[in-house]
Amino acid sequence: MNRREFIRLAGGSVAALGFAGCAATSTSRKSGKGSGSKQPNLVFVFPDQMRGQALGFLDEDPVITPNLDKFASESLVLPQAVSNYPVCSPYRGMLMTGKYPHSNGVLSNCNSNGSLYGYELNKDDRCWSDVLKDKGYSLGYIGKWHLDAPYVPYVHCANNSRKFAWNEWCSPERRHGFDYWYAYGTYDYHNRPLYWSTDAGRNEFHYVDQWGPEHEADKAISFIRNDDGKYRDPDKPFAMVVSMNPPHTPYHLVPEKYKKMYADKTDEQLVNRPNVPPADERWGKYYRKNVRNYFAQVTGVDDQFGRILKELKAQGLDENTIVVFTSDHGNCLGCHSHSTKNVHWEESMRVPFIVRWPGKIKPRHDDLLISSPDIYPTLLEMMGRKRDIPQDVEGTSRADVFLTGQGERPDAQLYIWIPYGQPAYGRRGVRTHRYTLELTKKKGEGITKTILHDNKADPYQLKNIADEKPEVVTQLTEKLNAILARNSDPWLQAG
Repeated sequence: MNRREFIRLAGGSVAALGFAGCAATSTSRKSGKGSGSKQPNLVFVFPDQMRGQALGFLDEDPVITPNLDKFASESLVLPQAVSNYPVCSPYRGMLMTGKYPHSNGVLSNCNSNGSLYGYELNKDDRCWSDVLKDKGYSLGYIGKWHLDAPYVPYVHCANNSRKFAWNEWCSPERRHGFDYWYAYGTYDYHNRPLYWSTDAGRNEFHYVDQWGPEHEADKAISFIRNDDGKYRDPDKPFAMVVSMNPPHTPYHLVPEKYKKMYADKTDEQLVNRPNVPPADERWGKYYRKNVRNYFAQVTGVDDQFGRILKELKAQGLDENTIVVFTSDHGNCLGCHSHSTKNVHWEESMRVPFIVRWPGKIKPRHDDLLISSPDIYPTLLEMMGRKRDIPQDVEGTSRADVFLTGQGERPDAQLYIWIPYGQPAYGRRGVRTHRYTLELTKKKGEGITKTILHDNKADPYQLKNIADEKPEVVTQLTEKLNAILARNSDPWLQAG
């Protein structure tokens, strides 16, 4: 049975991945320098599992991020940005398609469990990268993709076993316009990462003895320089995505130079969140064991991001390049006694979102409640491609807010979690500027749990006030149902 037959018989539609992009001006044949094209380039950088609090300039987590701090001072910062479905593949599906999971088919992670239900990016979906490709852009994707369903026989690598798989090759016809390809599905050995290059077949991946983010920054710099036109068409604008895996598990896989920057910090200095359990409890121990290395990975990502920014400036491309820094979801790391993401809490949902476009976007902080599917139409409209946004895109362009500070603003963001093979069940919720509501529904049982947090009065979400504020629960449930109806979520009809 070949791959397509396997997916077809397994049933289900396919969907999504992480958004990427980086467009450049026309360039000479010898270098990456622009020659005056008015079409902006796009560089979209997003590490995996970096929570929105892990930015030094926000003074929330005690983390060292000098490059992001400087970048933020030149950029629009959206501290209320979230991942609506804070899991790797569903976020990437929303990013690439501008549609929510029930429409793009990526209802959970792309692994061998998801393969049974056809969870992967649909080859026929029109991603933002397809639009830019058709409009004359050169496209490059570097790093983690995680939008293809593994199929048997599974690729022989450490993240896969004979019975269960995470990592999969992305065949050329499924790359949605990306000409330059240096990527993998998902592979968590950061000190010896695995990649497929543009022309490699499924069994022709290679390993690199270098920390993943550093190696990917090297490749991004080569793409920007474009010596002798080897990486992209020098006469076209470009869009580049750099998808780094850290600060993802295993946290200890990070260069010593970044670990040393936290070596003299005490637990009291690093464990500054009241929702971290005590040191004698399981998840309190987990947090204290891993937080130094997690922050070290964040600092390492910051260092490599700084190298990419430096090269853009050296090549004279920084003025005409939109640069976005964000993440696919956050990380609890033990907060609320939860190990990673996939939950409604702030440490899981909130993500960095910083965008710079010199002369076009005024540096500032804005409390816009942007959602993951909004990224696609927002960037395309800013790049002059509003008319090319497909009608089935469900996100809303926030280009006016980005460029002027004015325009339509949402009053809520959707939260989603879906069990494998149960699209009508799991958890749904909304997040507003003040509250977070989460409802849990189980098959045959209806709503089994209601959680309400007042994020203003209780920013660490220590107390469930659903019983104290029934009128707020009712109001937010009505708001949630209206959003779910627009997105054709079967939750509303399920018992």
